[in-house]
Amino acid sequence: MTDRTPVRTGLLTVDGATLHHEVRGEGPLLVMMPGGSADAGIYDAIAADLADRWTVATFDPRGYSRSPLDGPVTGQSPATHADDIVRLIDLLSPDGAPAALFGSSSSAVVALAALARHPGRLSRVVAHEPPVVALLPDPDEGRALFAAVREAFRRDGVAAAMATMAAGLAPEEGEAAAPGPEQAASGPEQAAPGQERAAAAEEAPAPEQAPTPEQAPTPEQAPSPEQAPTPEQAPSPEQAAIFRRMHANLPVFLEHVLCPFSGYVPDLVALKAAAAHLVVGVGRDSRALLPAVAAEGLARRVGAGVAEFPGGHIGLTEDPRAFAARLREVLLAT
Repeated sequence: MTDRTPVRTGLLTVDGATLHHEVRGEGPLLVMMPGGSADAGIYDAIAADLADRWTVATFDPRGYSRSPLDGPVTGQSPATHADDIVRLIDLLSPDGAPAALFGSSSSAVVALAALARHPGRLSRVVAHEPPVVALLPDPDEGRALFAAVREAFRRDGVAAAMATMAAGLAPEEGEAAAPGPEQAASGPEQAAPGQERAAAAEEAPAPEQAPTPEQAPTPEQAPSPEQAPTPEQAPSPEQAAIFRRMHANLPVFLEHVLCPFSGYVPDLVALKAAAAHLVVGVGRDSRALLPAVAAEGLARRVGAGVAEFPGGHIGLTEDPRAFAARLREVLLAT
């Protein structure tokens, strides 16, 4: 399949919101949930690759991008988002057949909630590095980090919040460097080839924080012509639109999603009962960092399998084709 795979779009009314969703391919239903500040666009390449075997559904989470809330945005809950997923499955699988579900980072938390609340609607759940601090060796340290990120956002804006996140998730000396949850939790992640500029959304300062002329790079500091993006590397209009949407979602993510999702306490009894349907994903390059440590702790507690994926916490955008190939293997494993 290619990125030109035909896309069918639709709107689904759920409790308190309207969800924009996109569907590719034919076959058993696979729902892919974006994490952080990302929306359906983050999965364009992966969904196209998997559409030869599955009906692949992606969507914008409630309150993001093209999925408006009915009222003002308030604190979000993994349980509510999980119920949204089941409504989407009911729409796209009207015969009642269960669906496969993939989530990464904050959306992996939603995947856990969905499996605990609606196990009969799910055939397999792949939860890639859910940053559930309750399962860390020191949960209070994890909670304090994400609280500090939110406070930095409230005080100084998006760029300060992301700097706090990066500093708190930096690897210890001697460990391999890898992006943390929200470069990670900020969703667009690092970006697939052709999406690099669009997926830098979580790194970019908010418009009000853009450099002033006095802060702009001097000619000596500016990239040389050899370093400048080539036309092939420049974002397409579609990728630029993804960038703008994801950047606009960051305040919602930082204020209303980050802490309640990372602070979610999984229902270990329910997940243990459904462990045969759960695979916990970890990044090859991020196993020493908070999200993967929490993920492997979850797998041990409930008896779920663990699958290693290419790249780090944001592997799905570092090399989407390799990530899609590994996800295909995991979904087809018996």
